[in-house]
Amino acid sequence: MVEEITGYEFSSRFRKDYRALSKEIRDIFETKLPLFLDNPRHPSLRVKRLVGTADRWEGSVTVNYRFTFQLVEGNVLFRLIFAFFAP
Repeated sequence: MVEEITGYEFSSRFRKDYRALSKEIRDIFETKLPLFLDNPRHPSLRVKRLVGTADRWEGSVTVNYRFTFQLVEGNVLFRLIFAFFAP
């Protein structure tokens, strides 16, 4: 995991999925984004590496919503944001 985030961007898929979310979930993500950028290891984000990958990670917006991202030399590419319902 990178120690300092120097920049970030959203994939076209992320932007499309984000627009489809409820206003409540979008607002929560907007609250968590600065927290993530300041401290990607913050416990409330529950960040973990995606199994089988070297540079792709997952974080939590809420218990039921997740986002994925990729790290490239201190820059973050937000890839997906989606509902996740565990069995």
